[in-house]
Parts: sequence; structure tokens; C-alpha cells
Amino acid sequence: MRRAKISIIGAGNVGATAAHWMAAKELGDVTLVDIPALDGVPQGKALDLSQAGPIEDFDIHLTGATSYEPTTGSDVVIITAGLARKPGMSRDDLLQKNTAIVKAVTEQVKRFSPQAVLIVVSNPLDAMVYVAHQVSGFPAHRVVGMAGVLDTARYRAFIAAELQVSVEDIQALLLGGHGDDMVPLPRYTAVGGIPLPELLPREKIDAIVERTRKGGAEIVNLLKTGSAYYAPSAAVTQMTEAIIRDKKRLLPCAAYCDREYGVGGYFVGVPAKLGAGGVEQIIEVPLSPQERKLFEASVSHVRDLIRTIKI
Repeated sequence: MRRAKISIIGAGNVGATAAHWMAAKELGDVTLVDIPALDGVPQGKALDLSQAGPIEDFDIHLTGATSYEPTTGSDVVIITAGLARKPGMSRDDLLQKNTAIVKAVTEQVKRFSPQAVLIVVSNPLDAMVYVAHQVSGFPAHRVVGMAGVLDTARYRAFIAAELQVSVEDIQALLLGGHGDDMVPLPRYTAVGGIPLPELLPREKIDAIVERTRKGGAEIVNLLKTGSAYYAPSAAVTQMTEAIIRDKKRLLPCAAYCDREYGVGGYFVGVPAKLGAGGVEQIIEVPLSPQERKLFEASVSHVRDLIRTIKI
């Protein structure tokens, strides 16, 4: 039986750590790619990780490269390439530079893996998914962004810490853009089946929501020389597993919405069913007037970002 082929473009902290998670789960053979100026880095990381196989008992083939030929025929391609956000830098500041990077990468993905499902991790996320879709020409269901899985994980982690319960018992849903533009839905959040508003007062929930919105910036400010990578890489691994293993997971992702939620043709965070076909279904949930207002503001910001992009 043919093993799945996964390519990760960008062998930095997010890309290399994603390769680690994927190897441990034996999701498929993994190719790490980075720019020629970093020749030796993806090769070294792939070799190092492959030598963990006899210890952790995983049997997959890991390859490092500074060209795209080894990625040929990938089932899933993950784009992590781009500049990381630094202290004091907004996601919007990254827009033009990372647009050029994502465009160049996507052109190579289209050339070597025209049937792949493309997962974008680069920031500003909602705009970069749009760039990848436009440049690749792939059908929208085969282009998706990693955002909601990460934001939801942060949200769940903070709730678990506040209530001193297992993260496994928390189910949560967020909509909208990544980070500052996310739209929390506490009434769709449950702990062991109990609605969150039954367990925490409004002010506690609001504080958790605000910390979740600033979750990436909090880590950037602590690290000082980098940004988050353990949770982002775990999030994209969960999405990749859902696609490779056709698990039909219902996960919040940056997916293309037209009539859905009245978005009108943009990639925004919504609950999506992920399977072998990529985004196989978008789930629409009823929104209160306040939730709708926040969601429309988030979509408006995505729209404004995209209007400034020059592809």
C-alpha cells in the first residue's frame, strides 16, 4: 500500500516541529524544503529526525531539500514559509513581504503537486490563504488555512487551567479571522457537555477570550526572538491527519466561503469537515446579533487586507 506523501515548505521551528509530530503519528513520508541559502538545514533536520525512528518506533521516510523536485506528487503540502512576527509587529505588517514568499512557493507547489491539498500556515493567515488560492488555481476545497484549530486550542487550554479540568473534556468553537479578529462563541463551548456559561461568570469568560485573542502576541513578547511553534505545528498536524486518514473531522479552519455566512468569496474561520477531499463541508451555525456583528467585522478586516495585496 502506498504511503501518503507530505511536503512541508519552510524548515524553521513550525515546519520542523510539524515534521516531528507527523513522523511520530506515521502520517506518511515527509519532505522538508527550505531556500537554497539554508542548504543543509532541511537535510540535517530530516536526518536527525529520521534517527529518532528506531527510538520512537516510527517507520517513515524523511527527506530534506532546497529544491522542489523531491516534493513531486505530494498529497498534502503545508506552507509555513514566511517572516515570523517580531515584538511590536502586527500581522498586517507582514502582508506584502509574505505575499511575495507565499506566491513564489505556491507556484512551485502547483508545478510539482497539482493534485495536492494545500494547507497555509504563513501569516497574516487569512490573506495568505487567499494568495495561495489565487496563485495555485486549485479548487477552493483543496486550499485551507490553519487558524481556528490553534486559536481553539489556546482557548481550551485557558479554560482547562481556570476550571482545573482535563483539556480532553472541553469542546469549543471560534469563528472569524486568526488572532485579534477571532469571534468567540462561549455558548457553543462545553465542558463535559455542560455549557461554559453555566460554569464561569461572564467576566472570567471575557478574560479568557481576550487572552486567547492575544495568545500569539503573548508568546512573541515572552520569547523576544521568535514566535509560537509547538501549538501551531500540532494544529496543522491535526488538520493533515484528518485529510490523510479521511477522518471527516469537524475543525475550525480558514475555508472559502461564498454564500456561507454571507461572506461573499473570502477565506475566513468557520467550522469545516476535513477529509480526503480537503474541505468537504462548511457547517453554518446560528449566530446571535452580537456574534454576527463581530463576525462581519472580522470578515471586513480580511476584505480590507486582501484589497491591499498585489499578486
